[in-house]
Amino acid sequence: MSRTKGKATRERLLAAADELFYTQGVQSVGVDLIARRAGSSKKSLYAIFGSKEALVLSYLEARQDAIKKRVMGELGRFDTPRERLLGIFEIVAEFFTGPDYHGCPFMSASVGSAIGSPIDLAHAKYRAWVRTLLTDLAVQAGVSDPEKVGREMHLLYDAANVASNADRDPSAAFTARAAAIAVLDHGTWSDDN
Repeated sequence: MSRTKGKATRERLLAAADELFYTQGVQSVGVDLIARRAGSSKKSLYAIFGSKEALVLSYLEARQDAIKKRVMGELGRFDTPRERLLGIFEIVAEFFTGPDYHGCPFMSASVGSAIGSPIDLAHAKYRAWVRTLLTDLAVQAGVSDPEKVGREMHLLYDAANVASNADRDPSAAFTARAAAIAVLDHGTWSDDN
């Protein structure tokens, strides 16, 4: 397989995996379906990725890159550090209201994965990025305990994500934003106050 053809096949396989894994779930989609959807063969899929797990990891990496790019690009529309911290909930609200929203791809992919497995670690890597972003935004906003506020914002972020998907409630992000305002205006609400 030529390098150009191999790259094109990889891109088609990854696009098919992205669509199918996200809409139907990693556990329920087999490599045969992905190969067919990509107009490729199972042999080519294994030659390029080596395993379904490696394909899942490539899918998650591409998802994380796309989410990071979108979130970081969107943060620029908010003027102050506080607005950026609260703006995270506005940004994710746009994700949640999309017609193709099917919940957190990392949470979905890691369901049933063994603790410490590469897929579980990919989910943990994404969560660490979210937590770090929220904590960094809390630092920039000048809160007195940015680690604690970062944890609380992350909890609200997770809750909004789950509720928006499980309850089919795209307004969950705005409810989480209102709770985030309360955290910032009235102090943290964790039980170790």
